[in-house]
Amino acid sequence: MGDKKILSIGLVCLDIINVVDKYPEEDSDTRCLSQRWQRGGNASNTCTVLSLLGAPCAFMGALAPGPVAENLPDVSIEDFSKVDLKQYKWIHWEGRNAEEQVKMIERVREYNSKQEEKNKITISVEIEKTREPLYQLFPHGDVVFVSKDVARHFGFDTASAALKGFSNRLRKGATLICAWAEKGADAMGPDGTVFHSDAFPPEKLVDTLGAGDTFNAAVIYTLANGGGLQPALTFGCQIAGKKCGVHGYDGILQ
Repeated sequence: MGDKKILSIGLVCLDIINVVDKYPEEDSDTRCLSQRWQRGGNASNTCTVLSLLGAPCAFMGALAPGPVAENLPDVSIEDFSKVDLKQYKWIHWEGRNAEEQVKMIERVREYNSKQEEKNKITISVEIEKTREPLYQLFPHGDVVFVSKDVARHFGFDTASAALKGFSNRLRKGATLICAWAEKGADAMGPDGTVFHSDAFPPEKLVDTLGAGDTFNAAVIYTLANGGGLQPALTFGCQIAGKKCGVHGYDGILQ
């Protein structure tokens, strides 16, 4: 694949993090110990971690001219039609405006139909929010990340139960992955084999914001470089655990 890139499509936003000594009680005033602003958004975070891991990558989303902006539009099929697909070996969609995203994926499928196997683009989707329109993305990914929140919304109380329950929604040959916080993560390969990795919690829990995006990035990184599903799952849990032990993303590889 040479230096072909991984493209991450979705949200970039401003995260404002306030640090307090304990979770505030309702209707109380709490002194803030510190505050920091950092770039956030699922797709943006995933791209950040891919970059730290050394993967050639790119982000696609609406950017603001200043530090604060309102009503940034999601990427449309019209925007995506201008993308030169030859640059990419993997494209990841953070589930947002699903109807438009399905059209974008169909464009990639059409492109893939004309390519040799080695030049085809792998398609991954993340279904994180419990919003009905997002569930139409299930049958469109080669790799599908489904969140604990979505799994529980459907009545599944373990990652392995979620894999079995959602398996009939997938396209043939797809991989389904479900992370379950401190319980680790499970994945089901194209042949139905289920893999598991335990979590790797840090010595001290510092910052869980973006841990799921970090997990996704590490899994994508491993699979995009030819690694197997078990190593990808384990590496994803390891890097996500490292992330929970630091503020932001600096130091996740130490």
